[in-house]
Amino acid sequence: MGVEWYAGERAHRKQRWSARASLAAVTLAVLLPLLYGGLGGVLLLLTGAAGLAVTVAGLWWTLTRRGAPRAAAVLLAVTAPLAVIAMFDAANLLWVVLLSLTLWVLAVWSGRYALRSTGLRPVRVKEHRTPPPLRPFLVMNPRSGGAKVERFGLREKAERLGARVVLLDADERRDVTQLAREAVADGADLLGVAGGDGTQALVAAVAAEHGLPFLVVSAGTRNHFAMDLGLDREDPAACLDALTDGVELHVDLGFAGGHPFVNNVSFGVYGTVVQDPAYRDDKVGTALGLLPELLTGQSGPRLTARAAGRTLTDPQAVLVSNNPYRRDDPAGLGRRERLDSGVLGVLGIRVDNAAEAAGLLLDPEASGLTVLTAHEVVVEADRPAIDVGIDGEAFVLPAPVHCRIAPRALRVRVPRLRPGVPQAQPPLDWRRLRKLAAAVGRTAVTGHAVGGSGRRGWTPHR
Repeated sequence: MGVEWYAGERAHRKQRWSARASLAAVTLAVLLPLLYGGLGGVLLLLTGAAGLAVTVAGLWWTLTRRGAPRAAAVLLAVTAPLAVIAMFDAANLLWVVLLSLTLWVLAVWSGRYALRSTGLRPVRVKEHRTPPPLRPFLVMNPRSGGAKVERFGLREKAERLGARVVLLDADERRDVTQLAREAVADGADLLGVAGGDGTQALVAAVAAEHGLPFLVVSAGTRNHFAMDLGLDREDPAACLDALTDGVELHVDLGFAGGHPFVNNVSFGVYGTVVQDPAYRDDKVGTALGLLPELLTGQSGPRLTARAAGRTLTDPQAVLVSNNPYRRDDPAGLGRRERLDSGVLGVLGIRVDNAAEAAGLLLDPEASGLTVLTAHEVVVEADRPAIDVGIDGEAFVLPAPVHCRIAPRALRVRVPRLRPGVPQAQPPLDWRRLRKLAAAVGRTAVTGHAVGGSGRRGWTPHR
């Protein structure tokens, strides 16, 4: 008991000192420009903030203009930050700014380290032990992810492990859903995909419909679903270990107008851009060609989204995700901490001018950004059909589009040994940090006071 108490107290002491280091770093980061620059330093900091706003405005005009105005906007977006840097350098304060930014990074890192163990626990999805499949069936796309199927020998390994593999032919368009249904009719007891997220969603829906386990092989380009399942994206062949040494995770599956999705469905700007046949070969050029009219409302549908009692009117973009994405950790953007919360994530964006674009980037609570969760989302439009992107694939769905989530409808078989999903960083709470830094024992952290066994209120850990 004494050893356990000592180890716990040592950990709490490290947390307290980390909190104090965080507060000290943030204090120095604020004071440095004042100490070395005085009033001029304050004015330069305000100028830097203005320069950042001008840069964002320039980026907005770059996306919403054409021809000479777009070229001028690009020039503005590039020269504004360079001008601010030159001003700081001329005042001999550039090193102060760089040191101040370094201290801010240190403050954030040490603050999150201090808060990481104060009651926050990583989300763990329950693993279900089941026997290995006897007749697994896998669909593999040889073109996906830059020919990962061939480079990692995925077909050969899967067949050695007893799986039946069907390779998709680039010259022959095959119905993946029908292939999966035929495999089930032939007695397959597991369905799997080595390919992109769009193909995975189609086969996953068939697996969920028949109550069969589903296998994900991270052979796509971005592998978002595999990443959030904690699979090894660097070695797709390791995913096949689930065929012999695996466990099951029961996760949610999203549907948009009857179409399944494992990641998200996009309405508005992206949903329209992805329809263009040129998008696959030239994403940036195609987007820049379409965005001016889409962002300014000259083309594209006028949308209305309803979710959780809220109404989003005329958003330029609506993203509905199978479980919400992280927002409190910049390093975790585009990641989902869990896939079994039973709710959809909803992100709506409406920006009408450059000032609102700057506010959207600089203010996490900007009015143009709507973030919520819901069990169902309904998206309406001023036309009978809506262009959407479902897991990156282009679809045109009749309006209104009803999005829903099927909680834990999908049995995903994963290797027992896998990298796992990184723990989400706790949001910075400066008030909690101050309490933790001022604490002299465990009281502020766990509710236990520090002291010997004779002290009042002390509770030993058992």
